[in-house]
Amino acid sequence: MRPVPAKSTTPGPRDERGVLAAQILTAARSAFADSGWAGTTMRAVARGAEVDPALVYHYFGSKEGLLDAATTPPQRWLENVAKTWTTPLEELGAELLRTMLAAWADDEIGPVLRAVLQTAAHEQSTREKLRLIVERSLIGVSHLGVDERDRLVRSGLISSQIMGLAMMRYVWKIEPVASMTDDEIVGAVGPSLQHYIQGDISVPT
Repeated sequence: MRPVPAKSTTPGPRDERGVLAAQILTAARSAFADSGWAGTTMRAVARGAEVDPALVYHYFGSKEGLLDAATTPPQRWLENVAKTWTTPLEELGAELLRTMLAAWADDEIGPVLRAVLQTAAHEQSTREKLRLIVERSLIGVSHLGVDERDRLVRSGLISSQIMGLAMMRYVWKIEPVASMTDDEIVGAVGPSLQHYIQGDISVPT
């Protein structure tokens, strides 16, 4: 009778799912942020994560599934944005900027935001995700203005300024904006945001 081989104790992909999935997502965020949707391949992501391409499909199913997972913002960032909107109005402009700057400097959040902005222009699902982020997290939790339309206008202008700054500084990396210090950014852009928060934005008649 042939002996029964000992059962292997080497962890397989199922046992390591959390670790491997995290490696793949890190590589995917970097790839989508640097190369966009069209320039990112599943094989390139696998190489970046140092795993077999089959594992990328195993965990995420498709390139679309991988993009969806890679561009979902961490809950702690969404909660932090909501908390920032509770800042006293006199300090809100500067605090919103500091929240944005801290998020982009974060090793987990920054790559997600870059991936979202880089792919949203060409991928409908990410564009819809970005719209929801803006409407629910950047605009939806604000308490500005004298009525609902005024709130939406002020919050929308603030969001457009923050997103434009993020594109210039972190995605396109256009100088000198890309290399300005955080304090320089807050000092230069903060007053504009503060005007949207408390200033007169009515159209002259």
